[in-house]
Amino acid sequence: MPWTTIEVEKQDKFVIMDDSQNGRMLSYKDALYEAMDQSLERDPRVFVMGEGVDDPGGVFGTTKGLHEKYGRERIFDTPIAENALTGIAAGAAMAGLRPVFVHSRMDFLLLSFDQLVNHAAKWSYMTGGKVSVPMVVRTVSARGWGSGAQHSQCLQGMLMNVPGLKIAAPATPYDAKGLLISSIIDNNPVLFVEHRWLYKTVGNVPDTLYSIPFGKGVVRRAGKDVTIVAVSYMLVEALKAAEKLQAQNISAEVIDLRTIKPIDEDIILESLAKTGKLIITDTGWKTGGVAAEIAALVAEKAVHMLKKPVVRVCCPDIPTPAGDLQEKAFYPDFETICTKAVELMK
Repeated sequence: MPWTTIEVEKQDKFVIMDDSQNGRMLSYKDALYEAMDQSLERDPRVFVMGEGVDDPGGVFGTTKGLHEKYGRERIFDTPIAENALTGIAAGAAMAGLRPVFVHSRMDFLLLSFDQLVNHAAKWSYMTGGKVSVPMVVRTVSARGWGSGAQHSQCLQGMLMNVPGLKIAAPATPYDAKGLLISSIIDNNPVLFVEHRWLYKTVGNVPDTLYSIPFGKGVVRRAGKDVTIVAVSYMLVEALKAAEKLQAQNISAEVIDLRTIKPIDEDIILESLAKTGKLIITDTGWKTGGVAAEIAALVAEKAVHMLKKPVVRVCCPDIPTPAGDLQEKAFYPDFETICTKAVELMK
């Protein structure tokens, strides 16, 4: 949708300093492009398929021109047939290739659940580990402007319920590159979630090929009063909130989970032991989502650490509106997080 692209281009170049302080400054989308490029160059078994991967835009620039460099046998456009194409990717992975299947909208992923959930995610278990399915499903999630109820959903919480499926949700350019490389070399199916408002985020990114382990979160900002666990784009809002809270003498610790399946339980519990107060913020819906799972984890293992009830800052349980004013009311932001943090401190 053209207005979605325009809205992404209007986003600020939010800078997030990362594990690497020595790399070049690169945008999130360029980091993804470099991960794709270097993975294709390193391993001839890697190929990329999906709607628009070879068009002039190249999925927000993340696959732009790769078909000219690696040929149309390895980078090719596909028709609108998500379930069948997921089956093709899964079959190719079982046969020894390493497909990367790109969905330009996460909403379309719903059409491929049979192949993804019933087959790709289960095959290794059903064959006693004799057959692996090393495929990556890249999916662009969330808002543009006016994308509405069927073109802006964040379904990662729903897919956490699927055994055998790993889920990455990088928020920084460094993680976007490292986790995409990790996903491609992994022998399991990986869902790789990209929030489209992150594409202009800027950070340090080494030009070398590197990977980041699954299930290892990172503290983006140290604090002592309240823990904010952020998923995907909400890291940007959480860091903005922490900055504003500091002016009110509230010290917020911000945790970036990086992957939500597996999830880094230790980093959450270690922070909670220090602060005793927890806000979880995700781009998806509140009920039955990522935040609900993390809240359940804390209830099981660390309820004795809580000084106040857990707070979830997520989307309300209604379909996403399409109007500009309604969207502004629908999506939580750093102001929402700040308000909740101040309430927790009372």
